[in-house]
Amino acid sequence: MTESSDAHLMEHRIKSEVVHQGSFLQLRLDTVRLPHGGEATREYVVHPGAVVVIGLLDDSKVLLERQFRYPVGQVMTEFPAGKLDAGETPLFCAQRELLEETGYRAREWAYAGPLHLAIGYSTEVIHVFFARGLTAGERHLDADEFLDVCSMTPEQLLDGVRTGQVTDAKTLSCCVWLQNVQSGAWQLEWKAI
Repeated sequence: MTESSDAHLMEHRIKSEVVHQGSFLQLRLDTVRLPHGGEATREYVVHPGAVVVIGLLDDSKVLLERQFRYPVGQVMTEFPAGKLDAGETPLFCAQRELLEETGYRAREWAYAGPLHLAIGYSTEVIHVFFARGLTAGERHLDADEFLDVCSMTPEQLLDGVRTGQVTDAKTLSCCVWLQNVQSGAWQLEWKAI
């Protein structure tokens, strides 16, 4: 599929306004020209991007976290993740977040690909990484960060997805990667770091 074949679907920005500027998120309101020539508005969040890490432990379990997520008012089970800092590469961010949140370092890393989390209202792209050869160490949580580190077998994680106990979108998407990598259907290019 080529971009030229999608021309009849494209919207073009006419004007853009910053509605709110937060510490790292920005809310924009754009006026766009629609494919048929009409106009519409689009509200969306500008996000700096993020990473998520599928940590493969030596005992065949995966590394997870449980933390309270204020917007939904629940403690969520999810893969370690975090936002990119200005000028930071996705790999460096993944290494930093894994260490800060879990205390683990990885000997090998593999980039799986990008994940667009909420395409209807956010620019956020989450870069999916796998990590293996994990060694435990000391966590370095931010002052306002409170989370528990845990592990599950892939089967336990998938059962949590099936029963509605694991509902985080990035973790659900990562489960597709995990299943396909573990089955051998999808290959990763591992690099020693």
